[in-house]
Amino acid sequence: MSPALSVEKLVSDAKETANKLKINKFDIYGAIVDETSAEVDSGAPKQVSASNRASITVRVWNDEGTVGVTSTTNIDRIGLELALQSAHEASFFGAKENIPDFSPESIADIPTRESQTSPQTAIEQLVETLLGAEKELLAKHAAIAGVPYNGLSQRDVSRFYLNSAGAMRNESSSFSSIYLYTKTEEDGRKPRSGGAYRVNRSFEGLDVKGCVEETAEKTISHLNYDKIKSGKYLVVFSPEAFLSLISAFSSLFNAQSILDKNSLSTPESIGTQIASPLLNVSDDELHVGNVGASTFDGEGTPTRRTPLISNGVLTNFLHSSVTAKRLNAKPTGNGSVGSKVSVSPNFFHIERSTANASNEKVYDLATAENVILIDDLQALHAGVQASQGSFSLPFDGWIVNKGDRTSIESATVAGDILELLKAIVYVEPETKVTPSGVAPQIWVEGLSITGEA
Repeated sequence: MSPALSVEKLVSDAKETANKLKINKFDIYGAIVDETSAEVDSGAPKQVSASNRASITVRVWNDEGTVGVTSTTNIDRIGLELALQSAHEASFFGAKENIPDFSPESIADIPTRESQTSPQTAIEQLVETLLGAEKELLAKHAAIAGVPYNGLSQRDVSRFYLNSAGAMRNESSSFSSIYLYTKTEEDGRKPRSGGAYRVNRSFEGLDVKGCVEETAEKTISHLNYDKIKSGKYLVVFSPEAFLSLISAFSSLFNAQSILDKNSLSTPESIGTQIASPLLNVSDDELHVGNVGASTFDGEGTPTRRTPLISNGVLTNFLHSSVTAKRLNAKPTGNGSVGSKVSVSPNFFHIERSTANASNEKVYDLATAENVILIDDLQALHAGVQASQGSFSLPFDGWIVNKGDRTSIESATVAGDILELLKAIVYVEPETKVTPSGVAPQIWVEGLSITGEA
């Protein structure tokens, strides 16, 4: 059965089952995913898999107004009935304060968009393509000994939301992705690595060649490495590195984290200068570069572009319907349902502000001296203290002198996120679309770099 047909049947079954159980108020959010993927190793398939999985989250409100929540992967009529019944039973033990309700925008109109689906490609072609990419990479340089981490996958996703007040959201999308990560071997030298990732709505549009070229270029650039002295440096973050840093500190904008007092921001922070006037940051789920974009969140609220930092000033928080009600704001399309309605960013869009463009000093790697270029931040799960603002992170990168790059053997960047945001001295005009967001290279003055002793 196709995902679309499954969703239509699920909606019909949900309404009939809720009526049978005399449940008057409920909503359901879920997804059906059809995925195939492949991995290779040393010229042969390593793992080939195909899966079709589904999951739904059901919320039921009882006559006393409290809510119960349950999740299941069984979306046939029996599974749906058990989920509704379990959620109804759980509702009598639900929270008595800040009780979630339907999003006020769950029945708002959503602009129609072109189909985001594409035909799936035979698994044999995925394997053949990945084997070809591995072979091409190994031929790029004698030091490249293997591509230990790789994968090529394609996924069809149908998402849906419905509630007893008449809301009905349903959309389908497809995307394919490839990642490649190398390892080198040279006598008397440490192993070095490099990687790249590409994603597209269709397999035919996937930039496999570009992924191979970027992986090879990064790997080869790390072969010539050296130690660096510890100290304060002018640091340039790649788009990917800066996006990962902003994501790690997204509690700055997260209304639920703020209400839970797990954020550097407070409800009164709106309107304060938290970054250089050169910086703009938005959450932009519907950006054309976001291959996996959804038009609605887990509560059925339409997604949208939400400015978060404008000219360095904190302008908005990310909201669910629950946090919006508590902070007298509007939902932003960032809610997800579970045992608790949570808030999460969708797709960051970082760009330069034009407020001080006429007085802005221009920086260029072709002429800059003794600059650290950070390509990839590591150990974000361990090296970031989001509620305190501090970070200490190993990184892959280069020291750059007038365009000449020398790979850094081993180093760590450390600091405070609010100090870093205010120390931004240049935001390059050209942005790059990545799987996690859109950003340019960002220049930051005076960051602490600890080199290997």
